[in-house]
Amino acid sequence: MELPLALDLGREALLTALIIAGPVLGIGVLVGLVISLGQAVTQIQDQTLSIVPKIVAMVTATVFFVPWLAQRLLEYTQTMFAAP
Repeated sequence: MELPLALDLGREALLTALIIAGPVLGIGVLVGLVISLGQAVTQIQDQTLSIVPKIVAMVTATVFFVPWLAQRLLEYTQTMFAAP
């Protein structure tokens, strides 16, 4: 395998990982922000109040995005196997 091809495959792997993780992590950040604002307003500083809703939201997002995530992984796999 030539160096430029290996670098392209590595770049595609990192880009695919970011694309796959992006929606789930974005939803986790948004839920965390909303919970943090709610905690700041009510002055309730309980750790489980912020962690549990984020976990639930991220699991729900993962289940919702599974078909799209699987399609992206299949496209990357096909690209990787098609590389000379």
